[in-house]
Amino acid sequence: MSSGRKCNNCGSADIEVDNARGDAVCTNCGSVLEDNIIVSEIQFEENAHGAASAVGQFVASDSRGGATAYGKFHVGTGTESREVTLRKARQGITLLCSQLRLNNHCIDTACNFFKMALMRNLTRGRRNSHIYAACVYITCRTEGTSHLLIDISDVLQICCYELGRTYLKLSQSLCLNIPSIGE
Repeated sequence: MSSGRKCNNCGSADIEVDNARGDAVCTNCGSVLEDNIIVSEIQFEENAHGAASAVGQFVASDSRGGATAYGKFHVGTGTESREVTLRKARQGITLLCSQLRLNNHCIDTACNFFKMALMRNLTRGRRNSHIYAACVYITCRTEGTSHLLIDISDVLQICCYELGRTYLKLSQSLCLNIPSIGE
């Protein structure tokens, strides 16, 4: 199938464009002119309730390499939203742990609890500071440190009861067997 353009290497106009593979090849010299061509087709999928939605990403006609910056994607930097979320969580948890004088092992453990909560969508609708604090408190309980929930709420200046609710929700949803205080 000819696309109406010319090969940069031999000048031939016999260019075969294969949308299924996403490439354009000169049939005269065999040079690959383009690969991973963006297809401008629209596909729809239907959910269980019968509603249809478009599949894919919007790419503007005037964009230069990549989708436009919708939502929380950081186009061009190579980082996805999940990576940014995990990096911000590590920074928040590290700051809190340094104020509580906890070691790097506790930081890593709390970050792992955060990843588990993120994978199960337990972070949605909750403040980041509450999630970070609950993960740090879970770590304190599992590691047997002397920190109490009120210590963490004092450092962050947040309500102890709200923090307790977040802690209970995370620990129950993650099915954690957390030792009681004083053992």
